[in-house]
Amino acid sequence: MKLESLISAAAGREKADILFINGKVINVFTGEILKQSVAVKDGYICGLGGICKKENPNLNIDVAGLEYQADKIIDLQGMYLAPGFIDAHVHIESSMVTPAQFAKGVAAFGTTTVIADPHEIANVMGIEGVQYMIKSAENQPMNILFASPSCVPATDMETSGAVLDAKTVANLLQNEKIVALAEMMNYPGVIFTASEVMAKIDAAHKVKKRVDGHAPSVTGKNLNAYASAGIYSDHECSTATEALEKLRLGIHIMVREGTCAKNLDDLLPAINEQTWHKMMWCSDDRHPEEILTQGHIDYIIRKAIKSGINPVRAIQMATINCANYFRIDDIGAIAPKRRADMVVFKDIENPIIEKVFVKGVLVAENGSCVNSSIKVEKSEEIPTVMNFDLNKIDFSIKCKGYSFPDNYFPPPQSSPRGGDDYSPSQLGRGKDVGQQELPIKAKVIKIIPNQIITEESCMEVLQKDGYAMSDTSRDMIKIAVIERYSGKTGMAKGFVNGLGFKKGAIASTVAHDSHNIIVAGADDDDMLCAVNAVKEMGGGFVVVCKKEVIANLPLPVAGLMSEESLESVNLSMGRVLKAAQSLGSKLSDPFMALGFLALPVIPALKITDKGLVDVNKFALVELFC
Repeated sequence: MKLESLISAAAGREKADILFINGKVINVFTGEILKQSVAVKDGYICGLGGICKKENPNLNIDVAGLEYQADKIIDLQGMYLAPGFIDAHVHIESSMVTPAQFAKGVAAFGTTTVIADPHEIANVMGIEGVQYMIKSAENQPMNILFASPSCVPATDMETSGAVLDAKTVANLLQNEKIVALAEMMNYPGVIFTASEVMAKIDAAHKVKKRVDGHAPSVTGKNLNAYASAGIYSDHECSTATEALEKLRLGIHIMVREGTCAKNLDDLLPAINEQTWHKMMWCSDDRHPEEILTQGHIDYIIRKAIKSGINPVRAIQMATINCANYFRIDDIGAIAPKRRADMVVFKDIENPIIEKVFVKGVLVAENGSCVNSSIKVEKSEEIPTVMNFDLNKIDFSIKCKGYSFPDNYFPPPQSSPRGGDDYSPSQLGRGKDVGQQELPIKAKVIKIIPNQIITEESCMEVLQKDGYAMSDTSRDMIKIAVIERYSGKTGMAKGFVNGLGFKKGAIASTVAHDSHNIIVAGADDDDMLCAVNAVKEMGGGFVVVCKKEVIANLPLPVAGLMSEESLESVNLSMGRVLKAAQSLGSKLSDPFMALGFLALPVIPALKITDKGLVDVNKFALVELFC
């Protein structure tokens, strides 16, 4: 874009490239809907012309405007024209496809800009992973911007594949494609002024880039301390009360509606005429099935409208609010010198996107991408990171305080409820029959459906010969995280409630945020088989029953992404989810729930390769109560 040419076209001294006519233009600055034309030069809007008549005839206001001349005329035939939608915070890796395939998928639904946080791949392979994502985002049918990962690893209570220190982060922030420091998950580090955390925040402030927040349930003086660091956004609110407390401190709220965490319904009471301008939409993590069947940011807009939010407000929250927050002046509105990223739809009360333009070029129509020249950046340079020894993996859990006789060998590690190795009469719950009198209890991670927060339960343990066993009758099965980077094969074991498995096991390399291997199951042998299968395919999802792989989804790009299309990955994911549910789970997405059980910055109890984490205490804790 040449500024002189843009100004000349705006002044009418030279022709525009494209002129959109007969459209109802949504002005996100004033909240008006105006009948006018939109002129585009070199991919940027140069002027608004024609007769501007307000949709509300009672106002009786007409503003005369000069019509523009253009080489190409696009007649919108009375349809609405709005700025392209913006996702304020998303992890592209969680779509399980590469940036090119992600762009093809979400652009079709009107998302023309995303602020992507590549901390998933950064945790696997560091700066090289971030550079791969930036390179892959070039020449796509949308505007992919990034926020520099701030917490790689998220804590020191886990082992990641890389570390991004303050110096590396400062260098990343110099990149023009990076517009912010991404979610500062280490809120204790902020509150207690950890030097490395402070250095990263200072680096962002020096280049005048936003620092995004991540402070679930942080309140009172601690929240004041967090905001005092100049952290002015949060996408982790789960209640309207929490959102309002943060809004009152000047913190912008990203209302999240993703696959695992859905907060829109709970945050609706916080959205009003006094607050909407400091709120925006984000998906955070969204799986292919929901993108393909529901949409992306457009889905959130429609849901908000159906919940009572004014349609123009819902669109403002998807456009100008996000652009203003991130201080990005060339997106988010239909106005001069803004990118001609625009969406077309018929019904303001139920906006189904019919056409999508990026820099004035039609990129999608009726839910499908129409640009066949999309660049797909190959990922041969992305190595498979599976440095662990299968022979060192042992899922047996010795009960606390149990004394084993000399020359004792543990029993076969098969599930008492999932196999034929033991009958119920041979097993004890709370004590090992004939050998241990005192009941034994363990801390158990309790899954909350459709949330990434968990609860902690203290449950009596089913035992055999001094070993804690899975107990499917009470939905208490084993879970483990295995470190896959250093070759040391460190691992931690525990119990989880809420997956609902009666048999078998599942394993995955999508285990936020360090993405070690996470596995859960009713049978130890099946757990080992699942881990082996994950290693052999270079990462992804696996479902095993009776030592046989019954479904899988390979994710060979860093163990996080596939180079296949969203549609192809979705088909494979459907088979994997159906297989996981055949083990007894009633969760809509057991793998999504499993993946967040390793995230030690979301309350309350999680597990990493180093052990159980009490997130509220921000400390490793013992398994047994």
